[in-house]
Amino acid sequence: MTDVRSAEPAVAVPPPAGTGRDAGRGAGLRAGTGAALLPAAGILVALAAWWLIARLELVHPAALPPPDDVLAAFVDKPARMLEHTGDTLLEILFGFALSAAAGVLIGLSLASSRTVERMFTPLLVAVNAVPKITLGPLLVVALGWGQKPILTMVFLLCFFPIVLSTATGLTTTPADLAELVRSWNASRWQAFRKVRFPAALPQIFVGLKVAMPLAAIGAVIGEFQAGESGLGYVILQYAGVGDTATAWAAIMLVALVSILLYSALLLIERIALPWVRETTSSR
Repeated sequence: MTDVRSAEPAVAVPPPAGTGRDAGRGAGLRAGTGAALLPAAGILVALAAWWLIARLELVHPAALPPPDDVLAAFVDKPARMLEHTGDTLLEILFGFALSAAAGVLIGLSLASSRTVERMFTPLLVAVNAVPKITLGPLLVVALGWGQKPILTMVFLLCFFPIVLSTATGLTTTPADLAELVRSWNASRWQAFRKVRFPAALPQIFVGLKVAMPLAAIGAVIGEFQAGESGLGYVILQYAGVGDTATAWAAIMLVALVSILLYSALLLIERIALPWVRETTSSR
């Protein structure tokens, strides 16, 4: 006779309370730590490579002084350097804001009408293809010295990526969203406000992120040509008298300002578009 034994039902043991929450907090803490430490590590590696190149004199010291000389040049005149940094920062922000506003509006116009797109796209491409540094002397003649030609230079360098990303985002609405709008019989304005523009925002931010470093480049180029202050003016003045350490200190400040502004733009994107990270794959 076969011995049949009753099997006891398996009971799932729940994980200890708080385990999932603690794991999530740990993952977030590790991600935050990595986000802070990895850029710092990259900067340290770059500084170490710079110091090694300068000490081995692979580049002439007059062209590339060691990092400690650059730091000493900044410490020697911090108030003056920070004052010029403030001037350049204002030019970058104001020029970038003008570029963003105009670029989004032009992109909207191109996306709203195929006729407008065909009429003006070749002109925009031609304007973007002109080397902007060649326009510097002409801008000085037309607008005089000071901030007007500098802001114009920032605008000319920044607006095209924003126009392109805006027009691309508005004309590549996902097919399922476009079909959903048609099923609702929504008006053109409702479709734009509820679907097309929100769907285009990630692409628009791509253009803004491309344009932000270009704004710093445009400000410095403008200060080379027409500046009476700013970091570009400092670079030109001190490099002209052979004080390359101070010139490099100004270059490093331009780089630092660009990094901070780009990081701020990334933070704005993360706050304004929380659904992007949730609906796209992450690395």
